[in-house]
Amino acid sequence: MLATESKEQYLTAFNQSRSTRSASGPSWLEELREAGIASFEALGFPSHKNEAWKFTSVEPISSQSFVHANGAARSLDANEILSRSFVDAESCRLVFINGVYAPEFSRTQDLPAGVRVQSLAKMVRQNDDFLSAHLGRYARYQHEAFAALNTAFVEDGAVIVVPERCRLTQPVYLVFASVAGERQVMSHPRILILLGAASEAKIVESYIGLNSGTYFCNALTELMGGRDALIEHYRLQQEGDAGLHVGTLEAELERGCQLTAHGVTLSGSLVRNNVHVVLDGEGAACVLNGLYLGDKRQHIDNYTEIEHAKPRASSLELYKGILDGSSHGVFNGKIIVHKDAQKSDARQTNKNLLLSANAAVNTKPQLEIYADDVKCSHGSTIGQLDADALFYLRTRGLGLEEARSILSFAFASDVVARIKIDSLRQRLDDYLVARFRKP
Repeated sequence: MLATESKEQYLTAFNQSRSTRSASGPSWLEELREAGIASFEALGFPSHKNEAWKFTSVEPISSQSFVHANGAARSLDANEILSRSFVDAESCRLVFINGVYAPEFSRTQDLPAGVRVQSLAKMVRQNDDFLSAHLGRYARYQHEAFAALNTAFVEDGAVIVVPERCRLTQPVYLVFASVAGERQVMSHPRILILLGAASEAKIVESYIGLNSGTYFCNALTELMGGRDALIEHYRLQQEGDAGLHVGTLEAELERGCQLTAHGVTLSGSLVRNNVHVVLDGEGAACVLNGLYLGDKRQHIDNYTEIEHAKPRASSLELYKGILDGSSHGVFNGKIIVHKDAQKSDARQTNKNLLLSANAAVNTKPQLEIYADDVKCSHGSTIGQLDADALFYLRTRGLGLEEARSILSFAFASDVVARIKIDSLRQRLDDYLVARFRKP
């Protein structure tokens, strides 16, 4: 399918549903959607000519036809959804099936006063003016094709609001389960997270595929951290073997706000993770931790961009990849230090472990520095399991595969150990042990 043809199918779908949307939704939302589709029409799907997409082809997405899912897949097992997404049964959670809120699987009791954890579609139906002031404000949909596509087709998702000086001690889980049917489906979940000054929250997004069919999940999260807020944000992906996933996090941090964002990719046919953080207040800080595991013919692309826009901001980034089979990994990380961002401290590291001769990775850490009083560093490594360490373990009576498993787990555990939610960290540890012990 030609690029123009693949774009046209989305433009046609948008036009066909225009009258229905206009009759059922507020005018500000339809205006936002119109802006999204206009941006997508102008941008089109990215190609290798786009430096940010140099190592990733979107042909598996652009060459196929998808229909919008309606969430109708209710004969599902709640226990399977929770166990697959590493969620505790008693946790606060919103669950979405094919992008549509599923209240029967969700639980939002025992939240502190003033905290809002709601379905986006429900807030739209309530004509909540709060949304019009924030939705679309932090996303770069004018410049990013998949953000534009999400904005054009935004219907449902999650809204989390934590007021000033509120400490949300329990994690909030957002679970997005994709279920492919007879036709290939797509969904465009939208998440809006707003934290007031001096507030705290832990938020976990989990994306899972529940069958082997082909589907496309295009998720976009907008996050705004107020002054001195503390935020832990997690994105876990266990998409199906034929699942196609593009996930974007757009974060803006005010003075003294601290964001720790963890991204863990465990499966999926094609996965693209976009993270863009703007340190827009003096003393703002972000930590990005990433782990990606590739096998078979998976393609996993991590694109990160951190902007130091104000003085005395800091960023620390560690992404690690383990690639087996004929999988392909990409790390493309950029740190931009603007002219007024003096006293910035930025460190970026990417490490990759290749377990197969057919596995490959492209890594491109970048620094753009326009200030003169800064501390910045970046680096990347690509290698195999340490031969001396393997030999040592073999001399202690371990078989080759067991020794490989131990060293692979040790490589990954450096990232997993940084997860502060105990139950989540333990479940991920258990998953990794089982995965690396595969025959």
